[in-house]
Amino acid sequence: MKFFSAVLLVSLVFILLVLFSGVVYVVDETKQVVITQFGEPVGSPISNAGLYFKIPFIQQANYFEKRLLEWDGDPNQIPTRDKKYIWVDTYARWNISDPLKFLQSVGNEIGAHARLDDIINSATRDTITAHLLVDAVRNTNRVLELEQLEKDLSVADEALERIDVGREELEKFILEKARQLAPQYGIELVDVRIKRVNYVDDVRRKVYERMIAERKRAAEQYRSEGNGKSAEIEGQLGKELKQITSEAYRKAEVLRGEADAQVIKIYADAYSKDPELYSFTKTLKTYEDTIDDKSTVILTTNSDYYKYLRGLSPEK
Repeated sequence: MKFFSAVLLVSLVFILLVLFSGVVYVVDETKQVVITQFGEPVGSPISNAGLYFKIPFIQQANYFEKRLLEWDGDPNQIPTRDKKYIWVDTYARWNISDPLKFLQSVGNEIGAHARLDDIINSATRDTITAHLLVDAVRNTNRVLELEQLEKDLSVADEALERIDVGREELEKFILEKARQLAPQYGIELVDVRIKRVNYVDDVRRKVYERMIAERKRAAEQYRSEGNGKSAEIEGQLGKELKQITSEAYRKAEVLRGEADAQVIKIYADAYSKDPELYSFTKTLKTYEDTIDDKSTVILTTNSDYYKYLRGLSPEK
């Protein structure tokens, strides 16, 4: 009898535990719950943390995340507006904004990912096909991130292909398009980003060729400006050199003229004291310059050139 009572007591405790475990459910800070009865939602979603009760075996607690969730799509081959095919790989952050609508429309996160595949991929395709390839690759028109002169930056901008929108703006367009469809599934899209852009082989080759051509154009413009600046500097240098040479020549001529004048004055002062000596030395200088052992000079006896030779007698 006692054994039977103990078994009965244990069975009763077990049944109570089972019933109690089916009655009570716990909601923590990271979850939100929708109660369903025979598969149909009952009441409003529960998002506040705490201890709650439900009818065991009849009602079921369906838990959903309150935190941000990640969606990582597969790369898609998409043509750009300029007919360049690229692989675009996107990812997104989302959360369950309406757990009841979420349960009724997609059921769980796997179903939500399938819907997000359609929504985000469609928005990405529409956005990429409406813009040029360069808009999906770059964010700015600047080549150098250094603080340079405004003139230098304008030269670099003109040498490269300019963008009208940029990659960040494309991501905003994709997010805006996708947000219009996501709420019907109880989903709120928080952010969409382009994780990677790869080129198909043919486009990659053309892109590399264009990048090389762009850099060559930029280099050529810098080189042309450098050559122009060099020519300007060389011209200014030549002008200054001519000015310096001309001024030096003028000063040299002035000094030479002053020196010649001083020499002439000294000679004049010296010869004025004895004019006959001056005449004699100048005549001797003339003899030295005009007569040698091979010269023959015919003079009249009354010539001034001959007067200092009259008194000479031939050597014996």
